[in-house]
Amino acid sequence: MNLRLLLILPLLLASCSSLPEIRPSAVVAGKVIACPSPFVARKTLFIHAVEAAAAGETRAVMIGVTVADPASRTLSCALMSPEGMVLFEASRNPSGIQISRALPPFDEEEFARGLLDDIELIFFEPPEPVDRAGFSDTGRFVCRRRLQGGGWLDVGKDGDGRVQIRRYSKGGTLRRSVALAAGANPYAAIELQASEWIGYSLSMTLVEPEAVLDEALSGK
Repeated sequence: MNLRLLLILPLLLASCSSLPEIRPSAVVAGKVIACPSPFVARKTLFIHAVEAAAAGETRAVMIGVTVADPASRTLSCALMSPEGMVLFEASRNPSGIQISRALPPFDEEEFARGLLDDIELIFFEPPEPVDRAGFSDTGRFVCRRRLQGGGWLDVGKDGDGRVQIRRYSKGGTLRRSVALAAGANPYAAIELQASEWIGYSLSMTLVEPEAVLDEALSGK
């Protein structure tokens, strides 16, 4: 295979991609199926052990601290070394991103934007309404949204109870895939796969019970 073909092959594959088909239906055996909604409902603190990998190799093991407030759509996050050193700290609200600390190699502006985008994808329900609901070819029940910024977001539930979140580009290319844990706490284990020129993955395991901060502050 020559060099020119190697360079254009990813573009050819992307051009051939398309959104998975959904067979419209929200009723099974006469019962209406609700769209999966694993997203946080109140301001909540999460502490996860995070493994970041690229090219299939683990590159870093860190502690991730996230505060997600869906009411104001505000995120705060920090990455720490296992010894407790803060490597990165940033927040985002509808007005923009504020970076408080960023040590190399986390000091690139695109890193902060990409990380906060990934966290928002995991924890916040999109503001857009459901555009279509039904079943995929694999039998997963999926609710699809057309995103205002372009592209599509699918939230589906497998037969084993795991919720899958998938974000597609305008052309139907899969950009992000998130698998949440089955059971009462979907955030007990999170797997994120990013499909970019250099793909990467995040594996997050909850190490402390999540704290609902509004209740804690009110003394409940």
